[in-house]
Amino acid sequence: MSEIKLSAVHSLKTACSNCSVMELCLPLGLTGQEVARLDTLIVQRVKVKKGATLYRAGDPLRSLFAVRIGSFKTSVLSIDGREQTTGFHMPGEMLGLDAISNELHACSAFALEDSEVCPVHFSQLEKLAQELPSLQHSLNKILSREIVRDHDMLMMLGNMNSDERLAAFLLNLSQRLSLRGYSSSNFVLKMRREEIGSYLGLRLETICRGIAHLRDQGLVEVSGRDVRIHDMEGLKQLIAGCNRPPLR
Repeated sequence: MSEIKLSAVHSLKTACSNCSVMELCLPLGLTGQEVARLDTLIVQRVKVKKGATLYRAGDPLRSLFAVRIGSFKTSVLSIDGREQTTGFHMPGEMLGLDAISNELHACSAFALEDSEVCPVHFSQLEKLAQELPSLQHSLNKILSREIVRDHDMLMMLGNMNSDERLAAFLLNLSQRLSLRGYSSSNFVLKMRREEIGSYLGLRLETICRGIAHLRDQGLVEVSGRDVRIHDMEGLKQLIAGCNRPPLR
């Protein structure tokens, strides 16, 4: 794990059955006995400091990482060295899926805040999934969710204008936070506006104008990184013309 010195990492044993995001993670749909078997693969949870790299593009696949606490961004570098943000990940989501195809990570993952992950050794996970069809089904659902999210992203970039992209992004965060028991209308952005712009394919000044437009319409107020959604239905209607739900 790049930039994570194991000697300096505070590692603790944890149990999937006691995790607050179990119902959003790999144990989804597993019985208590099956969760206990999955639990044996997670030797420790690992703290990752804000700004530290969990893995870098080109690193070999060793583990998948379930986000337990905090948040991460993934990114790739273009040929000319520019960073392109490819995703933002919350508790209950998996990191490292990009490396399954050729056993090398295609992107890098950085902690947006002090975070914790549960590493799951991939070869051991594959072996256990062969014995537990429910675990294989859960893994398939996670992989499918990533594919659908990529499709939604491509459709958004192709069909939505800048204000609609920003509205869809904020609505997506709202819905994902709500699933985790947080407020859907008041939350804090963990990422910088430049990173949002990179993810949405927009310049920083366009993001700033979009925030002002949403505020002027009485939909959303953004102060620094604090977000307050005033009109959830209005936000949904803004992107309804695209005939698709917001990003998953």
